[in-house]
Amino acid sequence: MKKISVILLVTFLGFSAFAQDELMELLESEEAKDKGYVSATFKGTRVINGHSVETRSNGVLEFIISHRFGTLDSGYDGFYGLDFSTIRLGLEYGVTDNLNIGIGRASFDKVVDVFAKYRLVRQSSEFPVSATLFSSFARKTVEQIGLNGIDRNTYTAQLLFARKFNSNFSFQVAPTIIQRNLVASDQDDNLLIAIGLGGRYKVSNRIAIVSEYYPVLTDKSVQFQNSFALGVDIETGGHVFQLHFTNAVQMNERGFIGETSDDFWDGEIHYGFNITRVFDLRPNK
Repeated sequence: MKKISVILLVTFLGFSAFAQDELMELLESEEAKDKGYVSATFKGTRVINGHSVETRSNGVLEFIISHRFGTLDSGYDGFYGLDFSTIRLGLEYGVTDNLNIGIGRASFDKVVDVFAKYRLVRQSSEFPVSATLFSSFARKTVEQIGLNGIDRNTYTAQLLFARKFNSNFSFQVAPTIIQRNLVASDQDDNLLIAIGLGGRYKVSNRIAIVSEYYPVLTDKSVQFQNSFALGVDIETGGHVFQLHFTNAVQMNERGFIGETSDDFWDGEIHYGFNITRVFDLRPNK
């Protein structure tokens, strides 16, 4: 898996070398046709682990490589987390300007997820916030004794609200419901309710500080912690590289919201990154 990750990263960077101008034109065209609306509340479709209110335009395909390494406190023996890694590969497509669909596969528990995302309203001079509806289905495909049938399935629904207060600062609130057909212990509710909080502060033309927190409101066992992440978005010629530190190693909603076992404030921190490559598949382009 590590070798595959390296190959994918090298391939991605190769594409980036000659496609930066093309992607910048694409991002600018997405914003230009929405004059009168607030643009770039967040620069990507993810805040860090969770989705943002952003959607891709009709005919645009996005390929996302997400990586999480082991904990930094593993020390030299674990090369400070770099000896361990999980990866998620995802594809997202703009069916319309407001409707996106996606599919992904993660190495952790071999989870396959599919989702739909619909932008209900966009912030403008006449409306104070952007709102996007998100729904997903995830299934564990790992071979595991006692894990059968619908016990493998998880269903998630979110309503994402975000406001861009000025050119530098954006904030998002994401009420979340997750139905888990099988939970880790009797202390965990099958129906999980959480509130996602995400923020972005732009410190220069190309760099922004981002943070994300998902407190769980329903009962959970003491082995699980609330997911927290802090990172940096770096814009380079139309791309956004998301580099971050988080206590969550999983990259689907069930995992990072409901099954994060590491404690960020106790030093159990994972380094990770998201890299996106955008393809314009519109026939008239």
